[in-house]
Amino acid sequence: MRIPEKAKLLLLGLLVCSAAASAAATQPVVIRDVAYGRDRLQTFDVYAPRGATGAPIIFMVHGGAWRLGDKENDRVVDAKVAHWVPRGFVLISANNRLLPDADPFEQARDIANALAFAQAHAAEWGGDGTRVVLMGHSAGAHLVALVATSKELRTIAKPWLATVSLDTATLDVAGTMHASHYRLYDVAFGRDPSFWERSSPIAQLTRDAAPFLLVCSTRRNDSCPQGDAFAAKAKALGVRAEVLAKDFSHREINQLLGSDETYTRAVDEFLASLDPAFSSRITAR
Repeated sequence: MRIPEKAKLLLLGLLVCSAAASAAATQPVVIRDVAYGRDRLQTFDVYAPRGATGAPIIFMVHGGAWRLGDKENDRVVDAKVAHWVPRGFVLISANNRLLPDADPFEQARDIANALAFAQAHAAEWGGDGTRVVLMGHSAGAHLVALVATSKELRTIAKPWLATVSLDTATLDVAGTMHASHYRLYDVAFGRDPSFWERSSPIAQLTRDAAPFLLVCSTRRNDSCPQGDAFAAKAKALGVRAEVLAKDFSHREINQLLGSDETYTRAVDEFLASLDPAFSSRITAR
């Protein structure tokens, strides 16, 4: 039977509309510039599944040598949103004050306050404030590790499930400053050893810290040794800590999380081990 041309066009239009509606349904709800403080940089973006309720949360902090970077950078969010939001996760990407206006400890305080605000308001975006993983890259990895270890900062927010550090050489700030290092570390941490101690996750680590996953680049000579030393101290204190060494550049450690299958699967396995809400969403896809 020959289908009239008008019927063909109508059918085609319906198919196009159906495909567009289906694509729109899978796109995340994006809420920009949620303010957790008064400074213009004290904001975060929320990427949430449509119709989510009780969704676990990944709270992401960008890098940039404590003086640069932005929550909307494609290397920070694109692959992570594409991977985790369709699996039922809320992803939050945060900004914080930067040098010279705020030193690294105050930047970490911003992240602790942002996390506390996100936990308190999580239900507004379909999230569960008790099921949060804190994640950061480079300088952001130092900040989340410091929030996770400093008693002063950790108690600002409610407990979270784990911290994922993506390639930092400042888990041991004093060790970095005593060794040959880039000028950017002098700008960030200055010359005061007491500040190095206060800002050093390994120095602040105690036995009541949540689990850690420490991702490091084998192409560097500082990140994995610091990750190994941090994990060794954590395990001696009875804190779970795992090191994931990858043959990626510093940039790729961030950019490929969510898109590289093997790498992302390893991180997913860590997340799945934390809570049934994580496991069920990861294994369902």
